[in-house]
Amino acid sequence: MKILLLPGDGIGPEIVAATHTVLAAADARFNLSLQFSQADIGFAALKTHGTTIPDPVIAAAKSVAGVVLGPVSHNAYPPVAQGGRNPSGVLRRELELYANIRPARGRPGVPRPIAAPLDMIVVRENLEGFYADRNMFAGAGEFMPEPGVALALRKVTAKASKRIAEAAFDLAQARPALRVAAVHKANVMRMSDGLFLDEVRAVAARYPQIRYEEVLVDAAAALMVRDPARFDVIVTTNMFGDILSDLAAEMAGGLGLGASLNLGPDFAVAQAQHGSAPDLADTDRANPTALIGSAAMLLRHLGAADAAAAIETAIDTALLSPNTRTPDLGGQIGTHAFAHHLARLISEV
Repeated sequence: MKILLLPGDGIGPEIVAATHTVLAAADARFNLSLQFSQADIGFAALKTHGTTIPDPVIAAAKSVAGVVLGPVSHNAYPPVAQGGRNPSGVLRRELELYANIRPARGRPGVPRPIAAPLDMIVVRENLEGFYADRNMFAGAGEFMPEPGVALALRKVTAKASKRIAEAAFDLAQARPALRVAAVHKANVMRMSDGLFLDEVRAVAARYPQIRYEEVLVDAAAALMVRDPARFDVIVTTNMFGDILSDLAAEMAGGLGLGASLNLGPDFAVAQAQHGSAPDLADTDRANPTALIGSAAMLLRHLGAADAAAAIETAIDTALLSPNTRTPDLGGQIGTHAFAHHLARLISEV
């Protein structure tokens, strides 16, 4: 299987290198026949190619089994006309990565703000909502018709709502709880969230074995803090999913643990939930767990379930002790050492 590594900005090169170390160990242990290639995106690509995501990189992403995407500093890029495109957004559109799967669970030994049981997945629609690109749908996104007036338009379609609901119910069907909650704000955004709910309800009717409920987004945020065990699989629109999944990751111990997988009909991209953290770049203090966990999700998606389970078990084992955690979790080891510790654990499975 061919895997493309895209290091990105800030801590990206360090955590992608750490993820490569762990994937190589899983490859050696489970004979996965992984073949790695690497390409520049972000500021490195802008310097050498005049754009933050060159067209050959997009073509390469379409030619491999999966991509490991490092974080990018897109808010600091120059305007699009000067080559400053968001690589993450470009790949989502070009590869039609409509589903963003973001799990969050409490891990033994990891300090958490709330001790209540936590094991949920936020299934986030990835291409629409307020984040829709204006070039993709006329008038969508943000714009300023005159100075001092900014507007944001929201794109919700039946097609996207249906397929994100199908992704959520398929995931829920493989989990013991057999529960899906659709999170929305249809009491205010009656037309857009109303359309979303209509499609989710239609999909829910095809899964009678799964308990289905609908929860307003503000209530869902409160309930996640009060009783996180109430939720198993959450399906929601783009911006709500972005916010709620970050909340869930913090409840699980921090964004450094926030793994995610972007999925489309033909492609898959592993990507940590967090950003590029430029203040931590080149300090060997970044926590690579989120991206390593994302890579494990990618392997599972590609059919390498045993290797994925070995990586996840190694992460749980390492995080049990402060001696083998990174500083953000009260630990004592750096990015490089943490990755090599995980590699040793995987080799011993």
